[in-house]
Amino acid sequence: MTIHNLYIFDRNGSCLYYNEWNRRKQAGISKEELQEFKLMYGMLFSIRSFVSKMSPVDKEGFLSFQTSKYRLHYYETPSGLRFVLNTDLSVSNARDTLQHIYSNLYVEYVVKNPVCVPSHSLDSELFSGRLDAFIRALPYYSPRAA
Repeated sequence: MTIHNLYIFDRNGSCLYYNEWNRRKQAGISKEELQEFKLMYGMLFSIRSFVSKMSPVDKEGFLSFQTSKYRLHYYETPSGLRFVLNTDLSVSNARDTLQHIYSNLYVEYVVKNPVCVPSHSLDSELFSGRLDAFIRALPYYSPRAA
């Protein structure tokens, strides 16, 4: 079991935060030019749109999807922040994990921090350190897997 990476997007599609833990295969797309982030956000936008058209009465909407190699977990806050966690297939539901990251880490160390501007790229070492410690303490985190 393992966690590959985490993206945090704002409501406009800008990637505020990215970190990877056990990502062995790179996409071959430049992160410096933000192409990977744009592709990820575009895919999420398309999937959410498709899901809402297929089931307009579903309150939960899009939560996750899987391929033959990984599972993507998705959580959107009422303010429009989008949290995306990629794991291996053995992690069936990471919704509680994403809610914890938002409410206990992002809100505490970014929103309540007067130095951080929530709509800009997250440079908070405190947030990054606490997030890393939280991810590494999860029961489905394994540094050797992937």
